Amino acid sequence: MMYPMVLSKHPLLRSTLGLCLLAAPLCPITPPLRAAEPSATPAQSAQNPDLFRKENLAAWCIVPFDRAKRSPEERAAMLEKIGIRKFVHDYRSEHVPLFEEELLALKKHGIELTGWMFPAGMNAMAESTLALFDKHGVKPQLWIIKGGGPVKADSPEDQLKRVQAEVRGLAPVAKAAAERGLQIGLYNHGGWYGEPENQIEIIEALRKEGFTNVGIVYNLHHGHGHLSRFKEMLAQMKPYLLCLNLNGMDIQGDSKGRKILPIGVGTEDRTVLQIIRESGYTGLIGILNHTGEDAELRLLDNLDGLAWINGQLQGKPAGEPPVYRTWKAVPKQP
Repeated sequence: MMYPMVLSKHPLLRSTLGLCLLAAPLCPITPPLRAAEPSATPAQSAQNPDLFRKENLAAWCIVPFDRAKRSPEERAAMLEKIGIRKFVHDYRSEHVPLFEEELLALKKHGIELTGWMFPAGMNAMAESTLALFDKHGVKPQLWIIKGGGPVKADSPEDQLKRVQAEVRGLAPVAKAAAERGLQIGLYNHGGWYGEPENQIEIIEALRKEGFTNVGIVYNLHHGHGHLSRFKEMLAQMKPYLLCLNLNGMDIQGDSKGRKILPIGVGTEDRTVLQIIRESGYTGLIGILNHTGEDAELRLLDNLDGLAWINGQLQGKPAGEPPVYRTWKAVPKQP
């Protein structure tokens, strides 16, 4: 049972909600995940395909972050060309009128709409977006980003109020999503809401309200502060995890001008990917642009870097690192 370890990091352990949650069994939002066999070799079997295979990768942060400023048609064609068949949509105000055009272009090029950045509450934007999904028969995960400051230190009451407030805000979205067979992913973007332990408390509280369609979308580029405990934290998140977005990682890279790096450039990449690969997680993996670079070139850099590191994890010689298109610095050996 992993959940007592999670609650032990928070003063909520002493609260009524904390005691209730400790008594509640975990209820994964996806079928149970098999742990890696102790005797497993580095190579993946046909029954347990490679987690980092291209078919399991989704492109993220390539709509507002793209030097080429591609149209929906150009973006879908680009994804088809480089062989990424899953896509998560993020947007700014100028992209809102193009939502339906985006869905039509994805369908034309055989790209699955895997996820969608979604409002944190049921408003006009949320309603119109869901109506569009209904019209076109798509069922993306709804990725929800929220802000907010920390709770008062050593205050179970403040923690409980915050969890309850988040549940009240998210419940209408969870209800609308559940009616359509959609899942919600709480997206770590820093702050109190972005801490996985707090997200798990919110999810468990939502489950007590009957909503079992809420999970976590974890982003390494917002997780530099988690690196020292990443293995343990991933084990806690795994029953709730909908998608894990990769990034090149340095210790404290976010404070040293190295927050977002191509995979393979970061000093911790081999260690981090090995932890993920051996964790038993079998869900979706995301790769991103999230820079001012050309989205196609950064995606290709991430594909190359991921293949380079993953090959080493499978026992292949490291060889020379990739020649990156969007990164000029000499990458360090992991």
